[in-house]
Amino acid sequence: MVLEKKLLKSKSQRVATIAMFSVLSVVLDSIVTPGFSAGVWFGWIFLISPLNGITLGPIDGFITTLLSVMIGHTVVFRESVFEFIFTLGAPIASLIAGLVYKQRKSHVILYFIILLGAYFLSPISSNLPIWGMWDVYATILILVIWGLSEHKYKFFNSQRNRLALASLAGLEADILFRIFILIPCRGYSIFYGLTPEVLVAIWTIPAPLITPLKVTISTIFTVILVPKLVKQVENLEL
Repeated sequence: MVLEKKLLKSKSQRVATIAMFSVLSVVLDSIVTPGFSAGVWFGWIFLISPLNGITLGPIDGFITTLLSVMIGHTVVFRESVFEFIFTLGAPIASLIAGLVYKQRKSHVILYFIILLGAYFLSPISSNLPIWGMWDVYATILILVIWGLSEHKYKFFNSQRNRLALASLAGLEADILFRIFILIPCRGYSIFYGLTPEVLVAIWTIPAPLITPLKVTISTIFTVILVPKLVKQVENLEL
């Protein structure tokens, strides 16, 4: 929160900072990961989306990431125009990360409850392996503990732990949004023509391995970079 206030001290600085983070985010979103043509790994926006929300705040972080993925997905077009819908999870990651960092507990937990509820209300969800979304369940459990804890609870008051939680929640919010489009909204069939059998296969092995790896990389990146960024901003006396 201190970093956000320093970065956005004036209107001109606010515009300049959003522009700076947007350019960096566009570059990351345009980086193609070999072996992937769509999904969370086709583009590295996930590396910075939580950081945008933490440093710029929930709203400005959302706007920054939204502009970035729209431009990035246009510069490096994905295999389908439907990827523009799925990538809306990235700005949501910035929004949720910013809210967690600001201790807006009720908004964050409500988001996860609504989307997870929509998933379980989908008929096909009963056929999907429960471990396919183990990281989402673990995150919700952590968020519930966080929501029930008092502000004086030292674990969540630590800046490093708060950064890790914000990044974790942001990335999992991104993943849960993509799942919402894929399962409750039947994107797996409407957009990609996948059969339930193929979906079960995806949920069995790739999903529980790939998405947690992405979350881990981004969380480590955020925890390492943000404290250094704070020091740099303080040295500039913004």
